[in-house]
Amino acid sequence: MSAANSSTSNPLDGFHPAVAAWFSRHFPAPTEAQKCAWPLIKARSSTLVAAPTGSGKTLTAFLAAIDELVREGLASNNLAGPLPNETTVVYVSPLKALSNDIRVNLQEPLAGISDELERLGLPPIEIRAAVRTGDTTPQERNAVKNGRRISSSPRRNRSMCCSVPIPAARCCRRCER
Repeated sequence: MSAANSSTSNPLDGFHPAVAAWFSRHFPAPTEAQKCAWPLIKARSSTLVAAPTGSGKTLTAFLAAIDELVREGLASNNLAGPLPNETTVVYVSPLKALSNDIRVNLQEPLAGISDELERLGLPPIEIRAAVRTGDTTPQERNAVKNGRRISSSPRRNRSMCCSVPIPAARCCRRCER
């Protein structure tokens, strides 16, 4: 899909209503990077988002992954219980930007989307996050192995992927660098 095609429709139309509502409450509109990337990511196309600092690249990756987990969680609640206790998303970030990325682009959206689910009368979805750096203790590493859903990691993704019991293809299902 070209940028021209993606800009003629609202890229938020592909998101769950709770996710789209959270985004719309916090931002006037998707950035150009988001308009171009979201349709491709949702179509499961390999997508590299190259854009200037502050253009929404991190939120582009996180929001697409969160949306998928919200949808899976709602489907699971109706059928077989909560999301599986496994790691499904690994995000790789330079350490310098990691804490801000996690707070602004992961924790705040997760809390806000949880509020939107409640407003819509939908059950809560437990999406947990963990950060793994060179300073992560063995106990924290074990917690990541045992059920964190969105994991952020500085450039140690190889060791993360090798130590977390998930197939390599799923390990980098949603990555941004």
